[in-house]
Amino acid sequence: MGPREPLGARRQGPRDRRIRLRPELSSSRIAGAFARARSERRAAFIPFLMAGDPSSDATVALARALEGAGAEILELGVPFSDPIADGAVLQRSAARALAAGTTLADVWRMAERIRRATSLSLVLFSYVNPLLRRGLERSAREAKAAGFDAVLVTDLPPEEAGAVQPLFRNADLETVFLVSPTSPPGRMSRAARLSSGFLYVVSRPGTTGARDSLPSDLSRTVARARRAARENLPVAVGFGIATPAAARLAARLADGVVVGSALVAKTEENPDPNDAVVAVGRLARRLVGACRRGKP
Repeated sequence: MGPREPLGARRQGPRDRRIRLRPELSSSRIAGAFARARSERRAAFIPFLMAGDPSSDATVALARALEGAGAEILELGVPFSDPIADGAVLQRSAARALAAGTTLADVWRMAERIRRATSLSLVLFSYVNPLLRRGLERSAREAKAAGFDAVLVTDLPPEEAGAVQPLFRNADLETVFLVSPTSPPGRMSRAARLSSGFLYVVSRPGTTGARDSLPSDLSRTVARARRAARENLPVAVGFGIATPAAARLAARLADGVVVGSALVAKTEENPDPNDAVVAVGRLARRLVGACRRGKP
């Protein structure tokens, strides 16, 4: 999940490698998740959930199921009325959550419950406008108090993040920025410098959504991201990863594998929340298995 390029904050609504983590990451939950994955010769599995879809209780139950399947990092999305970077599945998910009355305060409460119920690292995934409406500094403080470890603002490009990123860091939140195959070298380097949790590689330009295959130039994009990061922070790949085969390919290239639409689709296909939890957990276990790299 992430933006088309270039975007501004303007609309409402196969290798096993050592990661030399930055000193400020060494004691964080996110750093620990990547370190464990590395020691177990796998990529970290990073699922996405839309907060409040289909309900707050279901969101917490889904998070617990994802942890049970092997996830250690969770992206929790803030539903937004104008999700320009998202494909149809996540747009419908956000619409359902908003129709159920989900607010930013509700997202904080869900995060608090997930923090109490699990050991997941939590990444706040939001468009900039919901945070602006509440106030960026206040949003950062409240996100940290709710239990979030990091924040990813999907429509905040690195060129416009100079005044924003310090607000998150001052609240002791790590930051995640996005790069894509079309990112110029300067943008990729700046995104890497501003990222402290991990660097998110969008596998292809465009909106989120499951795809039948990953682009042939993904390895080149990940290699560019690693050079920009100077091996100082983990690199995760997302956008279009929907099957174990795609997750397996991404896991050979990156330190983390992000899956969103394919999991959210399971909640849409299963109106009964209990059935949705079972279906999401079942797919997540298959994806986690695909993230294992095997013996050298």
